[in-house]
Amino acid sequence: MPYIIAVAGKGGTGKTTIAGSLVRYLKEKKLGSILAIDADPNSNLGEFLGVNIKEDIGSIIEDIAKNPEQIPKGTSKDRFIDYRIQTSIVESVGFDVLTMGLPEGPGCYCYANTVLRGIITKLADDYDFVVIDNEAGMEHLSRRTMRKADYLLVISDHSLAGVKTAKKIINLISKLKIDIKNTAVIINQTQGKAQKISNELSDLKLNLTAALPQDSALLALSKNSKSIFYLKNNSPFYKSLKNALKKLKILAL
Repeated sequence: MPYIIAVAGKGGTGKTTIAGSLVRYLKEKKLGSILAIDADPNSNLGEFLGVNIKEDIGSIIEDIAKNPEQIPKGTSKDRFIDYRIQTSIVESVGFDVLTMGLPEGPGCYCYANTVLRGIITKLADDYDFVVIDNEAGMEHLSRRTMRKADYLLVISDHSLAGVKTAKKIINLISKLKIDIKNTAVIINQTQGKAQKISNELSDLKLNLTAALPQDSALLALSKNSKSIFYLKNNSPFYKSLKNALKKLKILAL
C-alpha cells in the first residue's frame, strides 16, 4: 500500500511550495517511487518540480468530448479516458507527476474530479509514496476527491483568516469521515509572528506542528520560474521543513 501525504489549506499560503518540497525531500531520501498529484485546477506543481506538463485530466476530457471519433471501436469512453490519463503522467528522475487541470464548465469540473478520484485509486498501488497538492479551500473536501491519507498537512500563513480556514478544514474532514490517520498544522511565511500564531491556534484548539520562515531564496526561485531543486539545502525554509518532517515522524524520515 502506498503512503499518501495530502496538502491542503487556504489559497496563497504556499501549499504547492510545501508539496513540491516534500516531493524533493522524499526523492533525496530514496525511500521508493513517488507520484506527485496536482489536484489543484490552478496547476503549477509540475512547473515547481521542473517538469513540462503537456496534458492534464481537464484537457484530455475536453479533447475527447469534442472529438469522440478518436475513441477506438470496442473501447468505452471511460476506459479510453483512463488510458489517455495514464499516458499523460510525466516521468521525471525520481518521481512522476499527474496533473488535474481545469476543464470548461461546472459539469466537466465535477466529472474531472470523479475521474481523478478513480485514477488515484487505480494508480496509487504502483507507487510507494503519493503526494497530493489539493485545491485551495474546502470545496474539494466536500467532493471527496481525497478519500484517505496517512498524513494531512494543513497549511496556513500568519493571518487569522488562514488559521481559521485550517480549523474549518480539520472540522470538515471529521464531519465527512474522510479516513485521515494523522493531521498536522504548518504555518508558512511566519515573518517572526510564530508566537502570535501559536496563541491563535491555541484559542482554536489546534496544535502547531511547525512554523516555516519566509525565505528570500525561495521567493527568488518563484520570480525566476525555477524549480524547487534549485533551492540550497541550507536555506532557512528547507531546513525548517526538513525538521518539521522529522518531527512528524513520517515513516521515520
